[in-house]
Amino acid sequence: MRKQLTACVTALAISSVGIALARAADEHQDLGKIGAKLSDPTSDVWALFTEFDVTYSEGDLSGGDHRSGSSMTFKPIMPVPFTENWKIFTQPTVPVTFSADIPEGRRFDNSDLPGHPGTGIRPDGTAAFEAYDGLGDISIPLMFMPAKKKQGAHWAFGAGPTFLFPTATNDELGTNTWEAGPSVVAVYKTPKFTGALMGQYWWNYAETDSDATDTSHGTLLYSAWWNLPGAWQVGFNPTISYNAKAANGDEWNVPVGFGVARTIRIGKMPVKFQLSAEKSIVRQDDFGTDWKIRFNIIPVIPSLVKRPLFD
Repeated sequence: MRKQLTACVTALAISSVGIALARAADEHQDLGKIGAKLSDPTSDVWALFTEFDVTYSEGDLSGGDHRSGSSMTFKPIMPVPFTENWKIFTQPTVPVTFSADIPEGRRFDNSDLPGHPGTGIRPDGTAAFEAYDGLGDISIPLMFMPAKKKQGAHWAFGAGPTFLFPTATNDELGTNTWEAGPSVVAVYKTPKFTGALMGQYWWNYAETDSDATDTSHGTLLYSAWWNLPGAWQVGFNPTISYNAKAANGDEWNVPVGFGVARTIRIGKMPVKFQLSAEKSIVRQDDFGTDWKIRFNIIPVIPSLVKRPLFD
């Protein structure tokens, strides 16, 4: 009798452990799918994407010395059903600078301030720097894309306008112009991999004051993430920037990087944490970002728009 009871208790314990492991595996698989969707700009997941950056910049104006800065960018992910067959992807970008060393007479993008070009240039070619903080210019893309993917399709595309608003609290952190242009996105996705390209380009169409100049600039985010067991991911997601109005040698910043991410559940809310480091293989000659450490917190929220805007 004692042997039978022991056998029953052992079997019950093994079964309980097996059930717990199966539930944990299912939970990780579910969270893994959510993490993969968050790497896909064309997915249907709403999330409060928040990014914290620490940057190390250098150039001729700093005499080759690195200067550090820190910032936060809030980019809520909001796919909105437009019609039964189409949806709008929008991800407003709200940049907040905590600390940024900027050469006197320059803006954040290395373009000269009108009336103040080269204000802080010294005889040896270096510059005087000032630290700035505050809100930058807010951008909002509106990309149209099919609401549903075909069964077995790996590719997804979207396109539409993008707008940039002169919301900067300092002249040095913005352009003082109203801007607009095109935005496009392309995604390639398999069960184990998600790759994406998202580009935006802006030209000014109105100015707010005499400190504004013509603008022509854009960004290209390129990302690739591989899904691993346990809701882990490895990959990269740097953003290339280009400014056609900058001086020769200051037009491009091209970073490369590597990161790790994991999606967990806090209470009932899935949250993705992402840490990455980037090195600019091409940067502005005068002064530009050389290294960047990036940390993302991405809580998933319920969709706030469930029905199509137009039936």
